[in-house]
Amino acid sequence: MPLFRFRSLFSLLPVCALVLAMFVVAGCTGGKVRTDAPVAEKEIAPQDSLRAKFKLTIVQNGENQELDAVLFSVPGKRYRMELTGPMGIGVASMLWTEEGWLMTFPTEKLYVKGVGYMVGLLNDRSLPLVHIHQIAAFFEGKLLPDNYEDVVPGHEAVDGTGRHFTYELQDSRVVQLTYTGRDGKPETLKFFGFREFEGNVLPETIVFERGEKRFLEIKIKKVTHGKSFSGGTWKLNVPRSFKLVEQ
Repeated sequence: MPLFRFRSLFSLLPVCALVLAMFVVAGCTGGKVRTDAPVAEKEIAPQDSLRAKFKLTIVQNGENQELDAVLFSVPGKRYRMELTGPMGIGVASMLWTEEGWLMTFPTEKLYVKGVGYMVGLLNDRSLPLVHIHQIAAFFEGKLLPDNYEDVVPGHEAVDGTGRHFTYELQDSRVVQLTYTGRDGKPETLKFFGFREFEGNVLPETIVFERGEKRFLEIKIKKVTHGKSFSGGTWKLNVPRSFKLVEQ
């Protein structure tokens, strides 16, 4: 599958997003991340760790491409996501740690790397950068950024990085966030279908828009807390045959 089909994914998932879009193909061979490793290889589950399964829809040139996604998260410390296409074939992976982040595209034999909490393609201003902690927090039900300060209560605020944003509430729930992108166009996140996932009320659907056009959608399927992961979850190897996409 050509790289351009996944470029929106760089800006999320991972996002983020993605955002994305976001975290690992075991050994970069199209397999799935092992979570059934021997007990000796597993870490003790942090109380706030979680695993989320969701459907990721990428919208490009009027076409929808659906991927299955799994997020492994230890909030604020490390994140990993695996994206798979038809027949369970690995499409893209991402690992984020405090030391840096890495994304691989096994079918294209390409990879991207960077540092910091803002994830995306730095040399392509047409794509939004995303705050990886903020995107991961959506699966915990935290829809407003950490350490934000209200400018106009219930409508306008400043996040911890100094970026201004607006938000909308409905029945005391956040249903929309809007930032101004690098090129001045609005970047909006919309939250729909609130329901309970293992004790937390989350939006079942999250829609990402840029300039009022939808480019990504997350549909949450399952969230499980208190998970322990194998040590291999936090390792993402890049074969020598893979080419670096320069930032």
